[in-house]
Amino acid sequence: MAKKILIVDDSPFFRGQLKLTLNKEYDVIEASTGSEGFDLVKLEKPDLVLLDIVMPDFSGFEICRILRESESNNLMPIIMITSQDSQEDILIGLELGADDYVRKPFNERELLARIRNIFRRIDRNRNANPLTGLNGNLEIQRETIGRIARGVGFAVIYIDLDNFKAYNDVYGFSNGDRIIILTADILKDQVTLFGNSDDFVGHIGGDDFIVISTADKAERICQEIIAEFDEKVLSFYNEEDRERGCITTKNRKSEIDTFPLMTISLAVITNERREINTYVEVGDIASDLKKKLKTMPGSNYFIDRRTDAPSGERHLVK
Repeated sequence: MAKKILIVDDSPFFRGQLKLTLNKEYDVIEASTGSEGFDLVKLEKPDLVLLDIVMPDFSGFEICRILRESESNNLMPIIMITSQDSQEDILIGLELGADDYVRKPFNERELLARIRNIFRRIDRNRNANPLTGLNGNLEIQRETIGRIARGVGFAVIYIDLDNFKAYNDVYGFSNGDRIIILTADILKDQVTLFGNSDDFVGHIGGDDFIVISTADKAERICQEIIAEFDEKVLSFYNEEDRERGCITTKNRKSEIDTFPLMTISLAVITNERREINTYVEVGDIASDLKKKLKTMPGSNYFIDRRTDAPSGERHLVK
């Protein structure tokens, strides 16, 4: 379904020119006054507003400010329309929360490019985890399925933190969020340093992450992630807990229990030695590997190197 753009401008000629340009890609609605614009925002819920500054009732600045004060509208993109020489208008509009601007008379190619860029940015942000900025489940699935469909070699690395809940219980959620951000930064850094240029880093949610690389890079990436995490995570504990090597809090049965300091586990699924045809298969293999990892103390990785051959040739490699 085409995105909906609201033009708010008192000039019938300029509205007509904009509509002629935008109708090629978008659904366009029009308002000739600020009041009419407010009504259409409420009724039509446009995906973007093109807003002239000089209006007969409300100025474009006033409209922008009022829209940004409303919780239901404060994320809706606004592009201000300004005269060719109004640098001050541009600055005021941006300070009030406008996302971009176009100058009169407008260049058709530039206008469409600015609108497309805004929509692309919004789509990316909607798919991203708000804490880490990494792509979420939709993009993770799309990336994995894409590599399976293209028949290329891949290594999907599922990453999660051990004893993260216990840390949250003792140190609080804000410190837990700092650990999540730390982990995301470590993954991005190590993939950049030791992976391929088209490798992918995603955030499933909570303390679960994913990296998609290739079999020849996966082991080094895992080793570097573990080394970096084990070193940096210690600074998030107080001295007493670091010296003891554990923390004390209630377990799931509300009994006082002792938990080791956080570690990181990485399960690597690769089609290097066997065929993987679906996204579900990747998840099932990861689930098996993660169960094995949870039985091991400390930070660890497992690479699944099982083949399609008889059972005597099937094996897992740490």
